[in-house]
Amino acid sequence: MGKQFSAAIQVKICGLTRPDEAAACAALGTDAIGLVFHPSSPRHLDDAAAAAISGAVPEDIAKIGVFVDAPLETILDKARRCGLTGVQLHGNEPPEIVSRLRAAGLMVIKALFAARAPGLTAAGNYAPHAFLVECGRGILPGGNAEVWNWAEARGTSASVPLVLAGGLSPENVAYAIAAAAPDAVDVSSGVERVPGRKDLDRVAAFIRAARRAGTGRGRPVFSHW
Repeated sequence: MGKQFSAAIQVKICGLTRPDEAAACAALGTDAIGLVFHPSSPRHLDDAAAAAISGAVPEDIAKIGVFVDAPLETILDKARRCGLTGVQLHGNEPPEIVSRLRAAGLMVIKALFAARAPGLTAAGNYAPHAFLVECGRGILPGGNAEVWNWAEARGTSASVPLVLAGGLSPENVAYAIAAAAPDAVDVSSGVERVPGRKDLDRVAAFIRAARRAGTGRGRPVFSHW
């Protein structure tokens, strides 16, 4: 049985690089962890490290692999080797790959961007379990710690849940939730000491602030599929 969800905002802590920090984030109440498989990222993991991190957290915590324009076969192989329960597609992947990953039994989150393609108007082209929306400016495919107009994400899709990302921190997550009305929030650099190393005090503060910000729309994101 997976975790029983309420209407509370759900939280994903992304870019984990150490099993002990992943286990601590799980103990603090995160709903999901993110493992990055994009070689240009300072949080990039090899298979052994990713598998160790996945094995360090309880079964009811979603383990989401983050990929950027990776081939289908690579994603499926990483999912099997590293104990992933879901994938986050953070590039310009075609809609067909979403359908094929879903057919393989994986939860699929598709990223859309306010400042680059695929943009928010492309939501109708995809059929994921959830959309993640962030700004998309900067060198790396992710949020690049950039604060943006989170209200642009509101109403991206009425049919699937919304995950809000990009520039979030313990200090601003409540404001971002009020602006975008997401079902979940995703944070990485906003709770770090240095890239890939989480500050557990900030993780705890982020989760508290997100939970206190009010309820989401009650649509579960980080579930077993």
